[in-house]
Amino acid sequence: MYETIDEIINTAKTVAMVGVSARHESDSNLVARYLAAHGYDIIPINPTVDEIMGRKAYGSLRDLEQPPDVVQIFRKPEAVPGIVEDAIAIGAKVVWMQLGIAHEDAAARAREAGLAVVMDHCMKREHERINGIAPDQEW
Repeated sequence: MYETIDEIINTAKTVAMVGVSARHESDSNLVARYLAAHGYDIIPINPTVDEIMGRKAYGSLRDLEQPPDVVQIFRKPEAVPGIVEDAIAIGAKVVWMQLGIAHEDAAARAREAGLAVVMDHCMKREHERINGIAPDQEW
């Protein structure tokens, strides 16, 4: 299991982004594009569209053929428990609740199932911090 945010950032390869928007100007889309530009395989999870960033969008985590390393959540806290159950069911390694999102009960459930949990942190910002990239730097 991953022990630290740094370890997750440095070793994870696939990120299933639950709630990522197809709108280019949205925060979730910006994070997805940033992570893709820095070598992560992004898997959009959004039942309202067929593709995001030229990648097939899946309606649910349970539709994936292989488990991602990280399930990143861009949904309201009340949606988190169901997403965590899906992450556990598919064999994900990490549940990452984006900045502003936390759910203690769902986090405890994920940890009990052996997943690492990050709450209320932005994966893009953490990647920038670890790699010494200024937030406004072109990428």
